[in-house]
Amino acid sequence: MSKKAEKDFTGASKYVLDAELAEIVNISMALEMPLLLKGEPGTGKTMLAHAIAEATGMKLIILNVKSSMKLIEALYQYDTLTRLNDSRFGDSKRDVSNIEEYIKMGKIGQSFVADEKVVLLIDEIDKADTDFQDDMLDVLDQMQFDIIEIDKTVKAKNRPVIIITSNAKKDLSDPFLGRCNFHHIAFPEPEMMRDIIKVHFENIDKELLESAIRTFYKFRDIYGIEKKPATRELINWIRALKADPDFRAKDLLKGNIPFLGILFKKSHDYRTAQAAVNKIKE
Repeated sequence: MSKKAEKDFTGASKYVLDAELAEIVNISMALEMPLLLKGEPGTGKTMLAHAIAEATGMKLIILNVKSSMKLIEALYQYDTLTRLNDSRFGDSKRDVSNIEEYIKMGKIGQSFVADEKVVLLIDEIDKADTDFQDDMLDVLDQMQFDIIEIDKTVKAKNRPVIIITSNAKKDLSDPFLGRCNFHHIAFPEPEMMRDIIKVHFENIDKELLESAIRTFYKFRDIYGIEKKPATRELINWIRALKADPDFRAKDLLKGNIPFLGILFKKSHDYRTAQAAVNKIKE
């Protein structure tokens, strides 16, 4: 393992995690196995990779998976169009006879050729089809892939720390699951949420903190909400409350709740939340 990864990961400047998550992160790094994270949006799956990169001093490389993506795009691309234009117009400094000059590494390829160990985030793997998932794990197992156009095998200089996220929109294959460590990140309980908020707002007024968190969790429990507000929405909402000179924390307890549009981004959810607020005022 790289010296940068020898120290146990316990969190980062803006990332709070529990002991169980810290343990699975550290064992995954020690075993050099991909870590698959599931959980509802807003539980910090993606931000975990950023936090690991910050804490270890490694570079972060992000592969945002798209439904139409082919594995080769994540490995490398051969820029045939640029080579053709360079060949036609003859004004390029590159040697058009050397195909390798027109090979550009994709995100996985970049993580393989990096001179130092990196963190590779493969975000929302459940968007890809099963073949993409299984073929990608084959590449990550072997730590190498072939560039057909130049008959060259690219081998990883260092095995990256691999974090894979899934929003569980569709099932992942058994072979895929079998090659990963797994952790489900539950939505933070109020106690942990207090710690998270204090990281983002060091000198937050206690009354504001308690009132905002109490109101936030009540909103998450409203029946009929399609997209529950997540940690990101809570942080932005508190930021807005603090910026409003007329706001008082005690107003929340009276049902005077501003900036609902920060917590709820769907029209249906906004109307449902507004109706709940109106009932409190009655």
